[in-house]
Amino acid sequence: MLASEGPPPKAFDVPLPIPPVARPVRGEGGADVYEVEQREGRVEILPGRKTTVWGYDGIFPGPTFVARSGRRTVLRVRNGLAVPTVTHLHGGVTPPESDGYPTDLLMPARCSPGGASQAHDSMGDGHDGRVSIGYRAYEYPLPQRAATLWYHDHRMDFSAPQVWRGLAGFFLIGDEEEARLPLPGGDRDVPLMLCDRSFEEDGSFRYPAPGHGHDAFPDGVLGDVQLVNGAPWPVLEVSATRYRFRFLNASNARRYRLRLEAEEGGPGRFVQIGSDGGLLAAPQSLAAVDMAPGERCDAVVDFAGFPVGSRITLRNSAAEGGMRDVMRFHVVRRGRRGERDDSRVPARLAASFERLSPSAAMPVRVFDFRRTSTGEGGEDRQMWTINGQPFRTGAVLASPRLGSVERWRFSSDFHHPVHVHLAQFQVVARGGRPPAAADAGWKDTVDVRPYEVVEVLARFAGYRGRYMLHCHNLEHEDMAMMGDFQVV
Repeated sequence: MLASEGPPPKAFDVPLPIPPVARPVRGEGGADVYEVEQREGRVEILPGRKTTVWGYDGIFPGPTFVARSGRRTVLRVRNGLAVPTVTHLHGGVTPPESDGYPTDLLMPARCSPGGASQAHDSMGDGHDGRVSIGYRAYEYPLPQRAATLWYHDHRMDFSAPQVWRGLAGFFLIGDEEEARLPLPGGDRDVPLMLCDRSFEEDGSFRYPAPGHGHDAFPDGVLGDVQLVNGAPWPVLEVSATRYRFRFLNASNARRYRLRLEAEEGGPGRFVQIGSDGGLLAAPQSLAAVDMAPGERCDAVVDFAGFPVGSRITLRNSAAEGGMRDVMRFHVVRRGRRGERDDSRVPARLAASFERLSPSAAMPVRVFDFRRTSTGEGGEDRQMWTINGQPFRTGAVLASPRLGSVERWRFSSDFHHPVHVHLAQFQVVARGGRPPAAADAGWKDTVDVRPYEVVEVLARFAGYRGRYMLHCHNLEHEDMAMMGDFQVV
C-alpha cells in the first residue's frame, strides 16, 4: 500500500457528492453533441486542503453523461492538460476509431503544429495510432442495452497515473425496457464511484514517481484513503425506502467485497438487478457484492427495515484496517412529506435477455495472463504478459468474425480483472465449476483469480476493426498486459 503523508481524514464526516449531469450543447443530425475539456482543477477532497486534479471539466469524478440506447452521442473532448490523453468508453459498443485505443493520442491544445508527428515518432515502430491536436470527437452510436458504463483515460503506458489524478466519470445508457420497470429513480438512483487514493501532506495526490511505480508496486498501487464519488468515507442521508445504487470499481488495483453492516440489528442485503452489460434476467439477493477493478454492479437496497436514526456502514471485507470502511448510510426519515415508495423489484427484469449456450462448433481461444521473464534488452526482465508476450501493436491475438460467438478461456497467476473491448460476454465456468454470483449477466470485465481458469462466451457484435483485451489492474495494463484482436 502507498502510505499518505499526514493523518487521514475523519471517516463519515462529509456528505456524499453526486457528479453533475452533463447537458448536450446541441443536437446535430440526430445526435446529442457534448463538449468537455480535460483540464486541471482545484477541489477539496480532504477537508481544509485543496487537491489539483486532472478532470473532465476540471472535476473528479467527471460529469455524468446520460444517453439513450440507439441514439448517437458525440463527445467533443478538448485537451487542456500538458500531457497527451486517450478517452475510452468502458463497456461501449463503439467503432474502432472512437474506442480509445491506447496510441490514439489527443495531444494538448497548446501542442505545436509538429507535435502530432513528433508524438507518433516517439512511440516507435508499429505504434500506428491516430494522433489529434487539441480536439477530438468521439462518436458513440450506442447499439446496446441500458447499462452503467464509465469513461476514463486509456493512454499507452500512462493510464494508471492519469486515472489516479482524476480522468474518469460515469456514462449511463437508458432504454425503454428499463424505463418500464418500477425501479427506484430520481434522487434514489445513485451512482457510486469507488476508488482509493493516497495524498501528500499538502493535499495533493501521491503516486509513485515515473519509472518507480512498476518496480516498487508490481501488483498495482493501493491507496490508504477510500473515496466514493471523490469524497473520503462519505455519508448519504436516506429515507426508509428503496434505493438503486450503481456501484463502480474505478480503483487502479483494489478489489472489493462489499457488505452492509448496521450498528444495531442484522446485516443488510443487496438485490442485484444489473451487471456490466445491463439488466439481469432476474434479480438475485446477495449478502456481499464482489467487484474487481472495472466491474459494475447495479443493486437495490431497501432501508425500510431499519428504524429512523439507523446507521448502516458499507464495508469492504477484502481490505484491512481503515480501508475496510467505504461509506455510511444514515436513515433520517420514513419518507419525505408526500413521498410514497411505489418502487419494487419485479421477479423478471430483462425480458429480452438472451442466454448463450456453448457449442462444439465455436472457436476456442486461450489467453494466459501471467508474469513472465522476457529477457528483453539482454536482461532477465519480469513483465506482465498475455500468452507470454508483452503488448505490441499490430500483433493480433485473435480474429473473430463480426456477429460470431466464441469461447474464450482466461487463466492467471494473480488477480487479473480481464476487460474485453467491444464484446459483451457471459461467464459459463470458473475453475471448472459454475460461475460465481458476481459473474451474473452480460459482462465486459471479469476477475480471474490466481491459478484459475474462467471460461466466457463472447459475442462480437457491432463493428469490424482493431480492439483489445487487457488486465484492468491499471499498473498491469501500463506494464504491457494488453493484446490486440481484429474483428473481421
